Amino acid sequence: MSAFEPDFAAARVCPSPNHGDRKQGRSPDMLILHYTGMPTAQAALDWLCTEESHVSSHYFIDEAGVITQLVPEARRAWHAGQSTWKGETDINSASIGIEIANPGHGAGSPPFPDVQIKSVIALCRDIIARNAIAAERVLGHSDIAPMRKQDPGEVFPWNRLHAEGIGHWVEPLPVGGGRFFQEGDVGQPVEALQTMLALYGYDVDVDGSFSTQMTATISAFQRHFRPERVDGIADASTIGTLHKLLSALPTVA
Repeated sequence: MSAFEPDFAAARVCPSPNHGDRKQGRSPDMLILHYTGMPTAQAALDWLCTEESHVSSHYFIDEAGVITQLVPEARRAWHAGQSTWKGETDINSASIGIEIANPGHGAGSPPFPDVQIKSVIALCRDIIARNAIAAERVLGHSDIAPMRKQDPGEVFPWNRLHAEGIGHWVEPLPVGGGRFFQEGDVGQPVEALQTMLALYGYDVDVDGSFSTQMTATISAFQRHFRPERVDGIADASTIGTLHKLLSALPTVA
């Protein structure tokens, strides 16, 4: 792909060959955040811009906060893979993807530098304003693919982004005691929890069985919305935070 004018004025351009048409003329109304999970930023950028990788994103942000656009927003970048949100399965056509340089869980989940997060905030605010993306549709890769992905992880400062007008967030309930559900549990209370997760957007089977899929989904929810403890167990803090999030969703007129 040849050079193009960036959609975000402050971005430099490094074209990736890995993109296509958005299916059925879909306009993006989701924003998906990732970490690269590679040892260095340069290795990640090279991979995203190599045809053999079959992956890309619209934007890449290194640890110094430098923003690079790889694919025009009008095009379908290949960042989400097999993923689902609110029943929609072609997330690549529905979204704009940002890769944030960070080696991730395999390297002990190092913190994201302040200068990098400032660039994330500036870029996200611009994308959201130009594409009218709803707060509850700013998500992590783990939210849309909990069985496969963990990024951007529990150290990513979702609360800080929310304070800057990005994403949906409520103050999580404190971790404590009380009733909990975990893998192997079955029954109506588990089905009720699955219904709540599905209402929020997660891809879960509403069958009353706390399966491996449920453990992964609860872990993904915790990484985003209750990061103090990520264990895949639906304790009172997790369930209460989910209830607060659902109650805080905008009502449809």
